[in-house]
Amino acid sequence: MHWIDPDSLTSVKSTVERFLFNPRGEADGMILASGVEAHFPPHLSKEVLAHLKVGERVTVYGVKPRSADMLACVAIETADGTRIDDTGPPPKAKKKDHGKRHDERGEKRDTRAVELTDTVQRALHGPKGEIHGVLLKGGEIVRFPPHAAHATPEQYLAGAEFAVRGTALQIKGTTVIEAEEMGRSKRTLQRIADHPRKHI
Repeated sequence: MHWIDPDSLTSVKSTVERFLFNPRGEADGMILASGVEAHFPPHLSKEVLAHLKVGERVTVYGVKPRSADMLACVAIETADGTRIDDTGPPPKAKKKDHGKRHDERGEKRDTRAVELTDTVQRALHGPKGEIHGVLLKGGEIVRFPPHAAHATPEQYLAGAEFAVRGTALQIKGTTVIEAEEMGRSKRTLQRIADHPRKHI
């Protein structure tokens, strides 16, 4: 939402409780000490992590989607006044490696197969408020495509039992799981279907 003027928005001040990561190892959000989930585009990952750490004060400028209690960030300001604005994604020439599982040095990250059962701490959202993951009580982040959450939205509510089988990536002390199968228990795991539009 680089077309929105951040100074026209209401700001929220709090402390960073934890960062959220996607299966590519990019930060794309944070949970604030106030309980607010703040999403930012993954092309800001490197800049945000360079200027902001867990426990530090932050001011976020964003918009609230109708469907979720979270903010889609337009700008982020650190305690020392550094301002990180979303000016849009990088040019296509710089996006050629986007989506590959490499770290900041270009080295491929190690992944492993994983299967676990835990309790949902909270649902995680995309910029329009769509559910595209969960944070588990044990601290693991599970990511899946938004269409997978439409059939059983109650499965992603806080306190719900949640089982997942997929590929896990370790990033800055956090386990991020790209789900391949999900269910309420290991016995009820079901493979995530392709997006319906793929069959049109």
